[in-house]
Amino acid sequence: MDTITTIIISVIVVLIALALVFVTYYNRLFRFRNAAEAELGQIRVAMKKRFDMIEQLLGAVKGYTKFEREVFEKVASLRAQVMNAGPANLADIQRESANLFGSIRAVAEAYPDLKASETVKKLMDAIVGLEDEIGRQRYTYNNVVQEFNTMIDTIPSNIVAGMLGLKKLEYLRFGDEVEAPPKVTGIGTDG
Repeated sequence: MDTITTIIISVIVVLIALALVFVTYYNRLFRFRNAAEAELGQIRVAMKKRFDMIEQLLGAVKGYTKFEREVFEKVASLRAQVMNAGPANLADIQRESANLFGSIRAVAEAYPDLKASETVKKLMDAIVGLEDEIGRQRYTYNNVVQEFNTMIDTIPSNIVAGMLGLKKLEYLRFGDEVEAPPKVTGIGTDG
């Protein structure tokens, strides 16, 4: 075998190896990005479902207290926003949702008959269950984002990401707001 043939074979082997490395990292990057998008979609659906239940809960407690029309409009507005919201906007929507739910919960606590209502109990338990589900999904989303962002930062996957123009994904950061006690605003009582 002459040296030119050896060089050509070596170049072909190196090109094949580089192509395999590129394809491997390309697939991993897009697998993580797609998993993050899917998880974010599940979070949006769960948040929308929570707004549906909050609206039902508002209807259930309406007879005990006077809710301004703006509270119902706020729930409808937030529900509409949630499906197109990015991670930063979801944090704002989450904070508003926690405040609304906290306000309704405070009303239910103030009225023993309302607190004892089976419908109200079921709706409140379902909303709390959705909060737990959203928390688990947020945890999964942030783990996937961490993997993706680590690949964006490390060699050689950062070279592939740079060639594809991929940027870091944003973490969901709304755990702290959920833990804070909600402010009771926008709800008036009958007496």
